[in-house]
Amino acid sequence: MIRTDDFDFFLPPELIAQEPFSPRDRCRMLVLDRKKQTLEHKTFSDIVDYLVPGDCLVLNDTRVLPARFLGIKEGTGGKVEILFVSKKEGEWECLLNHSRRVKRGTIIRLPEQPDINWEILDRDSETWLLHPSFPEEREEEIFYRYGKTPTPPYIKKRDVKPDDYQTVYAIHDGSVAAPTAGLHFTPGLLDGICQRGIQVTTLTLHVGMGTFLPVKSPYLEGHIMHTERFVIGALSAQLIREAKKKGQRIIAVGTTVVRVLETLRQRWGEVREGEGTTDIFISPGFQFQVIDALITNFHVPRSTLFMLVCAFGTTEFLKKAYWEAVQERYRFYSFGDATFIY
Repeated sequence: MIRTDDFDFFLPPELIAQEPFSPRDRCRMLVLDRKKQTLEHKTFSDIVDYLVPGDCLVLNDTRVLPARFLGIKEGTGGKVEILFVSKKEGEWECLLNHSRRVKRGTIIRLPEQPDINWEILDRDSETWLLHPSFPEEREEEIFYRYGKTPTPPYIKKRDVKPDDYQTVYAIHDGSVAAPTAGLHFTPGLLDGICQRGIQVTTLTLHVGMGTFLPVKSPYLEGHIMHTERFVIGALSAQLIREAKKKGQRIIAVGTTVVRVLETLRQRWGEVREGEGTTDIFISPGFQFQVIDALITNFHVPRSTLFMLVCAFGTTEFLKKAYWEAVQERYRFYSFGDATFIY
């Protein structure tokens, strides 16, 4: 059994980035060569020097919903912050603060908007199930008119500009957190990559709790991932299959892309078009069948994301890389610097 505390490391709080780097592609990038076990300190725009014609770069084009609301409890006026996580047959799974002070049957409404409210139906160990008072066709209007960007709790600034927490290629609404590896790309950088003969394609995984919930079990085997929804189109699947057959590299932009591609390979024996859910938990010992390289950020200690990159690059090598990143004062987490692991 693998212990969760094997994936702990010291991170000075001041290295947790609080705002995005500008311009995006000028942030720092730590390059990890798995074969040579070497590290290089670069700028993210240097990624073009590590890509070759025929490589297939896979992006997650999900878009973050403004899914954070400050509501009040009907009757008492007590404040409750709601984070809408995922939709299930007309109801919403949500995270609530002050959850010990609310109960089933409580009505939470928006201040000054009595017709916009939700009834608490049920709860499980992590989430509450809420039923909206308004028809489904009003959801998009309400989210974009009244909702706020749902940034992670370690970002102390609560009113982040929506575009700062969105990739430049985001299209499909549905995430509660950004696929942050993609935040470093600019339109100009993507154009330059395409001009070099690198293939660029997309899939969609709507980031939910499965990506960012902490591992509470003392052993990895005791952790259960929440499911997250994904979609991949026929053209993207075909491009990835053909590149793989030709021996060209599949480069995942973010751990979310890794999880979709490796799920498809496990499920169908190949990457094929379709939609579904994944609860795959990738940790050391996992045998990667699709991806050959990974662009990702620096992750939280003891997180499933750090465990995934340790599976790809070995725990010993990743701990060495993170130790050096701390010494060199890299910026960590969602708005932080990048790594390229190949």
